[in-house]
Amino acid sequence: MRRSRRGLGPDVRAGCVRRRAAERPEVGADEYPVAVRSTLVDQVYERLIELLLDGTLQSGDAISIDGTARHLGVSPTPVREALARLESTGNVIRVAMRGYRVPEMPGAKEMADIMDARLLIEPRLAELTCARIDADLLNGLQDAIDEQERAPHTSDAAAIRMYHRADERFHRLIAVHADNSALLRAYDALGGHGQRFRLFIGVGVQDSACAIAEHRELLAALRRGYGPEVYRIMHAHISGVKERSLAEHAQAERIGQRRRAPGHVRESLTGAAD
Repeated sequence: MRRSRRGLGPDVRAGCVRRRAAERPEVGADEYPVAVRSTLVDQVYERLIELLLDGTLQSGDAISIDGTARHLGVSPTPVREALARLESTGNVIRVAMRGYRVPEMPGAKEMADIMDARLLIEPRLAELTCARIDADLLNGLQDAIDEQERAPHTSDAAAIRMYHRADERFHRLIAVHADNSALLRAYDALGGHGQRFRLFIGVGVQDSACAIAEHRELLAALRRGYGPEVYRIMHAHISGVKERSLAEHAQAERIGQRRRAPGHVRESLTGAAD
């Protein structure tokens, strides 16, 4: 899919496109067709994720609500709601009196803390799910694994988003089927924090073979339905994700790697944050 060359400035990077999405079969520039069936908030959320992934939005950039609404052809309300959702995942932050901004790349300590929280929550969710296994769950998990395998394992924004959407689906299916609302809230609060550093270094998904193999092992254990085994395998999986993520983070820091927007996009930065 061809990437849009429009950019959001330090506060707008997106001078955003044309009239109301409800009157058209899509939202966004022609390069980004989006089905009308999904809600406007979902569409805006996905587009903002793309702008983070492709480096149009970078660390420290302010995000103009009005500018983004104009670019996407929507009212400011779905933009505001999408940014609030992104804030809950740590992908943007809200600064008092200054609006939303893209945070700096998370440090190793923050990443380790997030993974340690996942180690406390997700193995227990997986264990609880064993008592509620059904065909819909098993088929959904298999579909998510298949989607991960189909995703191009490259560093472009669409490939990263496709892979992580499938990864999120796999883990959240298990979390939801555990039927524990308190643990589900804790799981949702972590959101996409664990993947956030990849938005800044632009290296793509480097551990897909390991992660997919671990997902297959976990699915096989869920089919057998023995809780302690499922707990152990999920714990080992999250531990592996933690180790690999911290290794990628250390590599990125050593080489000082950051994703950069094209020069002509950087030159277009203007405006003030809402």
